[in-house]
Amino acid sequence: MAAATAIQVRDLRKHYGPLEAVRGIDLQVAIGEVFALLGPNGAGKTTTIRMLATLLRPDAGSARILGHDVVREADTVRGLVSLTGQLASVDEDLTGRENLILIGRLLGLKRQAAKARATELLEAFGIADASGRLVKNYSGGMRRRLDVAASLVGKPDVLFLDEPTTGLDPRSRIDVWDFIREMQDEGTTLLLTTQYLEEADQLADRIAVIDVGSVIAEGTSDELKDRIGGEVLELHVVDRDDANQVAQLLQGVGTGEANVDTDQGAVRLPVGSDGPAALLDTVRRLDDTKIELADIALHRPTLDDVFLSLTGRVAEDASEPEQAEPEKKRGRRGRREKQKEHV
Repeated sequence: MAAATAIQVRDLRKHYGPLEAVRGIDLQVAIGEVFALLGPNGAGKTTTIRMLATLLRPDAGSARILGHDVVREADTVRGLVSLTGQLASVDEDLTGRENLILIGRLLGLKRQAAKARATELLEAFGIADASGRLVKNYSGGMRRRLDVAASLVGKPDVLFLDEPTTGLDPRSRIDVWDFIREMQDEGTTLLLTTQYLEEADQLADRIAVIDVGSVIAEGTSDELKDRIGGEVLELHVVDRDDANQVAQLLQGVGTGEANVDTDQGAVRLPVGSDGPAALLDTVRRLDDTKIELADIALHRPTLDDVFLSLTGRVAEDASEPEQAEPEKKRGRRGRREKQKEHV
């Protein structure tokens, strides 16, 4: 394996009974790279992350973190990585500062170093003023910021971020983005899952799109957009029930099939390099109907268009966690696994 490779995955698989949640995934992530996994809920993103972080044992295939096998050398891998999962893992009966100091001490930092790191992170994530309050009195957004901060206490070589900005307001989301960029500048490798397509566009050096447990596309943001080619014609109807009729009327226009989002009342149609002619043809076809448009526009393909073209679905609300892994009863073992995410 090349020395510059931080994460190498070959034919990774995971079953839950008859459900094959991960179906032979291959990935290679360079040291210092930000790599994003995009995919609908239940696509296998979280299951993949948990196998790489040694919280789940793969059924087949292999994965190595900085040259170390995640199964045979799990203890070594745990010393190199950190994980922020979709659910908060901090202790709500401690203050924000106490949580970060505790994690620092568990990671081997001396008391003063742990306190200094806690102060640095509390200020960076804008929660210093609330650092003396019990976490159970934090808002959801504040808990999420503390949770992300907790995964950074030990300055890991490889950081896994599973939906890192779920539930955050736009300002807090940008703060997390800035911190991710700082971590990359310091040499940390980051693998993140997200359904905020703008997040992947802003942060990721490369992106893999996962659907039903398999990688269906991989490349830079621009490379993925170029797969669609040309421009996209996007229409929004006033009455969402008209969206399917619009798609039928536009058969033969453009360079591919129209994608319909009935929830948004949107129709997206790839039109290649002849966008103005397609726009004119569309207006003419709709002139004789009673369909009322709220908006019509031509634009370069976005990651939303890529996602829709590849999966046939729009990106779902990122607040909904994946359901690939069956829910477990939480006893002592469940609590220990939760704590391991930051240790």
